[in-house]
Amino acid sequence: MNAFAEVEVKPAPAAVNKVQSMSQLRLPHDRWSPLEIAFWLLPVVAYFAFPGYLVLISQIMIVGLFALSLDLMLGYAGIVSLGHAAFFGLGAYTAGLLSVHGWSEPFSGLLAGAVVAGLFGFVVSVLVVRGQDLTRLMVTLGIGLMLFEAANKASFLTGGVDGLSGMVVGKLFGAFEFDLNGNVAFCYSFAVLFIVFVVLRRVVKSPFGLSLVGIREGVRRMPALGVNVNRRLVAVFTLAATVAGLAGALLAQTTQFVGLDSLGFPRSAELLIMLVLGGTGRLYGALVGAAVFMLAQDYIAGLNPAYWQFYIGLLLMVIVLFARGGILGGLEKLASRFKRKEQE
Repeated sequence: MNAFAEVEVKPAPAAVNKVQSMSQLRLPHDRWSPLEIAFWLLPVVAYFAFPGYLVLISQIMIVGLFALSLDLMLGYAGIVSLGHAAFFGLGAYTAGLLSVHGWSEPFSGLLAGAVVAGLFGFVVSVLVVRGQDLTRLMVTLGIGLMLFEAANKASFLTGGVDGLSGMVVGKLFGAFEFDLNGNVAFCYSFAVLFIVFVVLRRVVKSPFGLSLVGIREGVRRMPALGVNVNRRLVAVFTLAATVAGLAGALLAQTTQFVGLDSLGFPRSAELLIMLVLGGTGRLYGALVGAAVFMLAQDYIAGLNPAYWQFYIGLLLMVIVLFARGGILGGLEKLASRFKRKEQE
């Protein structure tokens, strides 16, 4: 018998599974799936199907834009915040003050709100990114409370608890005037939301976005790959603040009013609830969470105005216990189970 006879060597099952799982990994791409296209057709359908709810749908889209800014910061980079409303309110007051003092052109006012909030975010980001989760919570909460009290004290400028009224927003493109039915506000909000979403979608699928995920999952390993962690965190914090300011300016222009609550802690807390409902780190989770929260709030408050928060809390508990990863996370798990059953 030949001692050098060929022997068939079979790889271990664990190694085969590992190779197969690695072969299934794919880098993010910019191709739009049919499900994504259908998602963005829903507002178009809602425009014609629910003409009496255009104002509510516009506000849902604006809050969804606001939630996107926090998801970019929390869901991808892992930066927790309890004062994200500071940037939202700063953008709202910037657009509102420009309008009150005679600058009624909407697009430049929208851009001004985003720029002011982004600059402020860049300044305070140095304080935020240095700490860990608990430190970041306290710093962001302190920033939000300070801005809230500053706006409250400066009532001669902001209107204080009465809010900033007397805004006059000009026509879009010099032709489309904001109406009471919310037709122009709906189209304006939808266009801004879609454009910003396309930009953020490209950001999170870029090498910069992948590095943010790496920082979230293992911040101590990223410097070994040549990644400057602090610079990445400052950049994403500034971008998130800019988008939040854009959302605040958009709300101020479409409602032509800025309330002190735009800077308040409850708005920041509600934003976190929306992300938990929809699912963090997905972008679409922010939009779904904002829609579910605001629709549930509108419906439940109509049924029981005094105790609507009880039912919102109950909904939140159900989602957390039975759909980890939010609504989208739960749907993804159900879809994977169906695929496994089909393969079996």
